[in-house]
Amino acid sequence: MTTLSEPVFSPDDIDGLAWFYSMHGYAVLRGMQSEADVDRMEAECVAAQNAVVAGELDARYGSTVFLDEAAKADRFANYVEFVNEVSPAVHEAITHPTLVDAVRRLLGDTAWLRDSEQFGVVYQDARPGKESGYTRIGWHSDWQASPSLDIWPSTAFTFHIDGTSPANGFLRVVPGSHLWATPAPYRNINNVEVPSTARATGGRSASAPPFPMPLGFEKVRGEVAVYVERGDVILHDAYLWHSAARATDDHATRRHVRGGYFAGTAPEAGVEEFIKNAAR
Repeated sequence: MTTLSEPVFSPDDIDGLAWFYSMHGYAVLRGMQSEADVDRMEAECVAAQNAVVAGELDARYGSTVFLDEAAKADRFANYVEFVNEVSPAVHEAITHPTLVDAVRRLLGDTAWLRDSEQFGVVYQDARPGKESGYTRIGWHSDWQASPSLDIWPSTAFTFHIDGTSPANGFLRVVPGSHLWATPAPYRNINNVEVPSTARATGGRSASAPPFPMPLGFEKVRGEVAVYVERGDVILHDAYLWHSAARATDDHATRRHVRGGYFAGTAPEAGVEEFIKNAAR
């Protein structure tokens, strides 16, 4: 067993955050937003979510691609895509100087925000109720969703509107797995075909993983739970093995805003790839 140091860092300790991230593939930024900032983000995201269900927003902002059952989107919106376009609070948060400084430490000065193509920045509402089409997600690394594109590496950011716990679900990660050369998802639980143009592996080194990535929600040797508070921002590497646990409280919610900064080459207009390989 390996005991990790505390993964939480303040805006005044970007050096420490970058040090931890380089070793483990993730870190938590705490204190960048005020409570009023988070309150405004919550109100604007919930308003956008309600507008999607009511048909008051263009179909561009709704989503079924991530859901376990597409029909559930008619009754409840687990996702609002391109929420950065309809929430000024989200736009301010994802371009905050502290976040940009941290990302540039991790990816370099040319890192760019993926906010206007594919799904943009997404508001996610995970809950275990019958109306919900998103409760959890199985093991994956982000690069596996687009293994043919040159956009990698990247750092995902997750602004937490709700703190996390076993009651409402939480992030599971395998620290250091971003350093492995993880295979493209040729084997996946959804039997989705991987294009022939895909890179065979992706990772921060050429070292093969010590064991295969599970196809579902299995316990992984060395995994840890990442618990956060309201207002925290999780940063994680595109090559990090991660999953999300389902809530144990039937009435709990886990809401956050997720997107990413990238260091590779931005795709040409209209060029997209999304392989839905992770279990739901």
